[in-house]
Amino acid sequence: MTPKITTLTLNPTIDLACEAAEVRPVRKIRTSGDRADPGGGGVNVARVVQELGGEVEAVILAGGVTGHFLEELLDEIRLPRRSVPIAGRTRISHTVLDRSRGEEFRFVAEGPEVSESEWRAALAALETLPEGSWLVASGSLPRGVPEDFYAHVAAIAQARGLRWVLDSSGPALAAGAGRGAELIKPSQGEFEALVGRSLRAPGALEAAAREAVAQGLAKRLAVTLGHEGALLATEAGTLRLPALPVEVRGAVGAGDSFVAAMTLALARGATDEDAFAWGMAAGAAAVSNAGTAHPTRAEVEQLRSRLEPGRLG
Repeated sequence: MTPKITTLTLNPTIDLACEAAEVRPVRKIRTSGDRADPGGGGVNVARVVQELGGEVEAVILAGGVTGHFLEELLDEIRLPRRSVPIAGRTRISHTVLDRSRGEEFRFVAEGPEVSESEWRAALAALETLPEGSWLVASGSLPRGVPEDFYAHVAAIAQARGLRWVLDSSGPALAAGAGRGAELIKPSQGEFEALVGRSLRAPGALEAAAREAVAQGLAKRLAVTLGHEGALLATEAGTLRLPALPVEVRGAVGAGDSFVAAMTLALARGATDEDAFAWGMAAGAAAVSNAGTAHPTRAEVEQLRSRLEPGRLG
């Protein structure tokens, strides 16, 4: 039986998305295809885990009328959730696709300020998770939350026997790294910021990833590279896979989809290579759909069938 996966999102968002014939300054821009999705790192992960057949619950901070709207959107898709109430209003972000240029404009709101009692309530929610379950801590930290927040999450995971995954950036990622995570998934830029140097020279990324795992950064390190694919490093070595050729219709939630599928595969007992391939398939399926983290199970399975995982070494 696959263990339950819980996701934690401190700075969730309502993702508004639409298309416009052309984005130009000053003039009124009429849009079409308008949609609203529940979003934020852990929310996106939870949606994809659910789509792929996993048991999941999303722990979110939610406040104000926008927080109620976020909860309504989650309830509409029947995603199990546990809300931690906050005084501030949940943020709204906006993505506009300019059809004339095929370019996507993403406007990401900062979000509310969170008090100490509120972020500590989020930690308290994790204290009830059953031993052996999986926890995915994903996304940015809102204002008011200390940079070492994910170190607190790691301490709870270790104390309760949880297997945890981290997907963040900057100081928040640095604070959580090296604390027993099963998987950490930065982009190349986020990984370069973490190690403090450029990794663009041939072989530099692979060497740095191997070094990071050897130093205990995480049991597995997956570095996503956009259209160049992704790199996986474990104690057994490294493996690089190219991006699957798909028509790109949106990029919101692609990394979260990767994390969701790879985590679910690991929770189901897959090998590292197989789990990595599932992550690649879900990320490709996500970018081939408009809106936030909308890969379908059929699409992910079809793309996975096209991948030869290879071997770590």
